[in-house]
This record gives sequence, C-alpha cells and structure tokens, in this order.
Amino acid sequence: MVNFKINIDGISKFISREEIKLFENEAISNFKKIVDRTGEGNESLGWVDLPENISANLIAKVNEEANRIVAQSEVIVIAGIGGSYLGARAVIEALSPYFSKNNQKEIIYAGHNISEDYLDSLINWLDNKSYSLIVISKSGTTLETAIAFRLLKTHLEKKYGKDEAKKRITAITDAKKGALKESSNIEGYQTFIIPEDIGGRYSVLTPVGLLPIACAGFNIEKIISGAKNMRKKILESTEVFENPAFLYATIRNILYNKGKVIEILAQYEPKLFYFCEWWKQLFGESEGKKGKGIFPVSVGFTTDLHSLGQYIQEGQRIFFETVISIEKSKNALKIPKLKADFDGLNYIADKNIHDINSIAEKGTSLAHIDGNVPVIKFTLPEINEENIGEMLYFFKFSCALSSYYNDINPFDQPGVEAYKSNIYSLLKKL
Repeated sequence: MVNFKINIDGISKFISREEIKLFENEAISNFKKIVDRTGEGNESLGWVDLPENISANLIAKVNEEANRIVAQSEVIVIAGIGGSYLGARAVIEALSPYFSKNNQKEIIYAGHNISEDYLDSLINWLDNKSYSLIVISKSGTTLETAIAFRLLKTHLEKKYGKDEAKKRITAITDAKKGALKESSNIEGYQTFIIPEDIGGRYSVLTPVGLLPIACAGFNIEKIISGAKNMRKKILESTEVFENPAFLYATIRNILYNKGKVIEILAQYEPKLFYFCEWWKQLFGESEGKKGKGIFPVSVGFTTDLHSLGQYIQEGQRIFFETVISIEKSKNALKIPKLKADFDGLNYIADKNIHDINSIAEKGTSLAHIDGNVPVIKFTLPEINEENIGEMLYFFKFSCALSSYYNDINPFDQPGVEAYKSNIYSLLKKL
C-alpha cells in the first residue's frame, strides 16, 4: 500500500475521463518501453528496479561510512551540482526541522555555483569548523564541482595535513574512469560507485543521495522501502485510473496538447522547496528537447500568492498546476485569542495553523480552477522518510513515461553541451 495519492477533480472541467481512457494503450506502450527496456536511452534504466536491487551490504557500508564521517565532523560539506546533489538536498531539507537541528550534523553545500564570494566565505567559515567532504561527480571535470573540490581539498590538506585530509574526503564517482576516480585511486579516498546505468537526476537512491542523507541522520532503509512500495504500485496495473504514474503522465500530455505548456509545482510547506528544485531538474532536463516539452516551474504558497498570485489567476492561460498537499503537521500550534481583536481574527482563534494553511490551499485551488487553471493534487499524510521515498520513485517513473509520449529520450541532455563548450572555449582564451 502507498500513502501518496493523486486527486484529479481539479481537471474535470478541462479533460473528461473518456478522453483520458483513450490514451491507455499509448500509456501501456510507453510503460513497456521502460519495464522491458526497449525505449530510447534504455541503457540508463537501472533506477527502475533499483529499490529491489539495493543490497543489504551496500546499505550497511553507506551507514558505516556515514557514522565514520559524522563522528569526526561538526560540519559535512556536500560538493556536487544538478543530480549529484539536488536529490540529497531535497530529502534532507524536507525531513529536517526548520530551526532546531537537535543532534543532526550541519550539512553545507558547495560545487553548485561559481560564486567567488560564496566559496571564499565558505572557506573562511570552515577555518573554525571540524569538517569532512563528500564530493560527487561521475566525471570529476564538471566545472563548478571541480573548482570547489580543488579549493576544499587544498583547504583540508592545509588544515589537517595530507594524511588526515584523506580520511575526511569521500568520493562518489564512476566505477572505472574519470578524473575523480583517478584522483581517488592515487590519494586513497574512500569511494562509492555511481552505477553506469543510472544518470545523475535519477540517482538519489544510489550512494549519490543515500550517503549524504544518512550523514544527516535519516533512515535510508525507510526511504528505500517507500520507493519499493511505489514501484510495486506502478508495476501492478496497466489500467490508467489504477496506475498513478499512467494517470499523471497522461493528463500532463493531454494538457500539453491543449496548449498548457507550463507546469507549476506548488507546495504549502517551505521545507519542500528543494524537493521542487529536484523535480524541476528531473522534468526540465528529461523532457526539454527537440523543441518540445512542458516547462517546469515551482512556487511556494501562500508566500508566492502575494507575488505571482495575480498572474496565475488572470495571466496567460498556458499553464496547469500540480499541488503537493500535506494532510497533517508534526506540530500543534493554535492561533491565540486576543481581547482587543484588533485584526478581526478572533473568529479563527484556537484553530490549528495547519488547518488554516489547508483552507488556504483549498481556496486557492478553487480560485485557480475557476480561473481556467487545471489543478492536479497529490496528497501525503505527512512528511517522513517512507513517504518521501514514494514521491521520489513516483516522479522518476512518471517523468520517463511522460517523455516517451513525445518520443523524447528522458535520459540524455545534449543541449547541456552547448553552454559547456562555450564556457570552456572562453576560459581557454582567458
């Protein structure tokens, strides 16, 4: 059984059930491209069965390394960009308390930008911290991560000496080749492997995501269990209304063909901000090819209702909205009653704030539907490891399925080379 539910009431005025049913055979065909590994990019489908194939031995090694890193560190630096860090950050931020970290180690990120001020401030701040570094890169030559790794490697060796620095660097990289693999072999770093048949944005359930998440103090077995449950749910039925990935991918593409070329992912819990960032990379880098694809954007409500709310309500009708709804909070904070009632809110005094947030979500969705914005709603009972694992697997499978609707290879990114080649050409001139 899965906890992650899909509600399509908000698209009923735009798409009929009969219209969705018409696409069932196409959905089945695309589904078979994934499970039978016959679709374009099939050499990158290792993530499909990964939840079932992760060995107890690998989980034990990840947890052992995480315990070692945590024991020697006040701070853990994760160096990576795109799929090499967004999945881990999405999970860590979603599961972490907002302010009090309790006994959780501080997780800091590097290698995801080339800001001199950011990197200089980071190095100076780390002068007074006991820290370890997890560097994640299949090639070891991605510019942002390679620059950060050079700086942090040099800083660690200066701070601790070369021998101790080796114990504070863990590399997650290719099994056989690449600059980081070669450097790890020479220096003797502890290493974990990025599977050859899993690309970066699909890699969160490999050591790429599992080691940082374990270092942050979260239960990776429960995350994997959630992914297993979702995998089972998706694979057990090819009836479009019984299979949540079929339903989501089909609705997305029907709306796309009706001119809804932008998808807005909305969350009402700020700790899901980086989950939305991971989702944007997953869908944007997978689908945006050959002049095709739904453009993924995200908003944080109710905050962004006060900045983008007007446009969403009455701007161009070129988008649809997907809402991640959380049914219950881990806390219980009530609105106080004031004798003076200066703001006129005593009528909601003693109500839980989460209940008010839920009402704001419902009212906003109703307004958007009335404003001709289709709304898909996903519901989770609460934010925890197992539910996050379900969501991660669901979106990965749905993304691959949705891409095949438009004859797109979901696993390559040829357009990335355009800006990379220009950057490296200009750097050589410099």
